[in-house]
Amino acid sequence: MRIRLLRHATLVVEFSGRRLMVDPMLSPAGAMEPVADAAVTARIPMVELPISHEELTGLIGSLDGVLVTHTHRDHWDQAAVELLPRSIPIVCQLSDQVRIADAEFREIEAVEGEVLIGGVRVIRTGGRHGVGELGQRLGPVSGFVLDAPDEPRLYIAGDTVWCPEVADALSRHRPHVVVVNAGAAQFRTGGPITMDVPDVLEVTRAAPVAQVVAVHFETINHCLLRRADLRAAVDRDGVGARVRVPADGDTLAFDRKS
Repeated sequence: MRIRLLRHATLVVEFSGRRLMVDPMLSPAGAMEPVADAAVTARIPMVELPISHEELTGLIGSLDGVLVTHTHRDHWDQAAVELLPRSIPIVCQLSDQVRIADAEFREIEAVEGEVLIGGVRVIRTGGRHGVGELGQRLGPVSGFVLDAPDEPRLYIAGDTVWCPEVADALSRHRPHVVVVNAGAAQFRTGGPITMDVPDVLEVTRAAPVAQVVAVHFETINHCLLRRADLRAAVDRDGVGARVRVPADGDTLAFDRKS
């Protein structure tokens, strides 16, 4: 299994002979207005994709499908709508089916339980995009577990804080690799709406033999936790060897012995 971080939460996963893109945000730097009510006011994305437009076009042409955890614009943007072929299979949560269909995509699997892509089981998991009223207002979010006999089991948690749904997914599916959206995204008031340092440490404790991959940094103006700060924190906690914090463009490879 190979996981390439393009930027933020946009991944390319090579899994059991399939190549899948997760949460495509494909706009050039500065193409979108900043997230409102945030301490930083820079336009987003704040960094470019680590590949050229020509490379991106070739990559899109090689995809077997797309997984969309939710359709906030930092996970499904207008550039993705314009660049992805209308015939590409898309897996999403039920609440996002109409929005994606309205963009004239034809092969949509809205998943409440699980679906097969080739020989890969894709299992939807839940999460909480913040706590209390804020989390409710931000709407439903999903994660996905990818499972196949010849690969390590992968859990992509999506935009969620540490919560019972994440704990249940870790206990139920026992993933070998867990991708968490960190960055401690937040507004001027209220707590983080994606994982902060304590949340990432909770994941390492709940999944003590799993490799954890932390993404979702330094691209969107309301993500305040930086990669270097998380690396320092996991090293202090003694779990640095199990937490990987890739740079944009990095590819990580895993097998069942990871």
